Amino acid sequence: MTFRDLLDATFRTLWAHKMRTFLTMFGIAWGILSITLMVAAGEGLRKGHEIQMQTMGKDLIIIFSGRTSMQAGGARAGRRLRWRDTDHIALAAEAPDCAHVLPEFARGGLQVRSRFNAGALMVTGSLPPFQHVRSLDIEEGRFYNWLDVEQARRVAFIGSDVRKQLYGDKPALGETITMNGFPYEVIGVLKRKEQNSDYNGRDVSKIFVPIGAVVRDFPQPPPSLPHVIDQLLVVPASVEQHDACEFQVRRGLARLHGFDPNDKEAVPVWDTFKEARAFRSMTDGMKIFLGAVGVVTLFLGGIGVMNVMLVAVRERTREIGIRKAIGATRGSIVSQFFAETLIIVFFSGALGLGMAFGLCSLVNSMEMPPFFAGLIADWRVTLGSLGLLGLVALLAAVYPATIAASIDPIEALRYEA
Repeated sequence: MTFRDLLDATFRTLWAHKMRTFLTMFGIAWGILSITLMVAAGEGLRKGHEIQMQTMGKDLIIIFSGRTSMQAGGARAGRRLRWRDTDHIALAAEAPDCAHVLPEFARGGLQVRSRFNAGALMVTGSLPPFQHVRSLDIEEGRFYNWLDVEQARRVAFIGSDVRKQLYGDKPALGETITMNGFPYEVIGVLKRKEQNSDYNGRDVSKIFVPIGAVVRDFPQPPPSLPHVIDQLLVVPASVEQHDACEFQVRRGLARLHGFDPNDKEAVPVWDTFKEARAFRSMTDGMKIFLGAVGVVTLFLGGIGVMNVMLVAVRERTREIGIRKAIGATRGSIVSQFFAETLIIVFFSGALGLGMAFGLCSLVNSMEMPPFFAGLIADWRVTLGSLGLLGLVALLAAVYPATIAASIDPIEALRYEA
């Protein structure tokens, strides 16, 4: 039997049992569709959360000041700690595994006025790398620079909501605003951003100024000490240096402020990297579970293919006997049943993959909600699905083909369907 004759006989057989073939192919296609879409949804959820977390800062460690819970150097436990606006200078020298150590000092409820409107707003001060660390994209103008910081200039980079509140649709760049009576020049406007989390207010509702200016013009009222800041923002040099960076900062702060570096209560930390890693572990587990559901569905489809082929063997027992009686070899019988199985499985798989990627493209063309980046199909999942298809095809074909090839031609000719 030639390859063309084999394909012709295979398609005639499948066409003769259209409904059974269709239902079997639907099971296989549904399995592939399920694997691809479920894993794509899990990846879209993971990516969406990662994007949302990066709106506050990528791999950001926020170091707050707390109370000591351990005695150290003769100092009692329960002592309230306060970071100073010079701590970051010493820490930068003691923490080589950190790319940035930045101070941040914020004052809320300041009376801010423009020529057109006024409001009580949050003002926060830091250093120029703060823009990159906190993912502050510029819509127009610029962020404050090192010269602004060195001279403690009264310049302001305003959030998009602040601009809308103070200026409406009018231009804000180059305008002067007063904050508690002090004049500040607007040098830039923040691009609109969605933000899923924060520690002292949404960025679009803030005004950003050089730290020297905010410490000088808006100090904390007594009994707070001068030059006290709210928190330190730390970024490790790389993912691998994350733990070392955090330890070095803790150790440096312990030396500067006289507490035990192992005192966790003294240095409360919000670690966005560990938070993202924990969420990734959760979504990876979810993807594995959803993928396993799809794999089970695929193998159930394979069992359906095997049942179809076993029924085909029974219905075609007499045909197989005649073919063997006139000289058909065992190999030709096995080849035909393998061909039928492979056609059903791989055509169904291609149909399922096509539908899955089509649905992914359709969904991704729509506006996505927060925390979901769309259906992100992974080529590794595609290759894995094709490998599973090959395994299903092999397992579904071996037993029916073996049964068909072992039929005795004399007994087959006596068989009545």
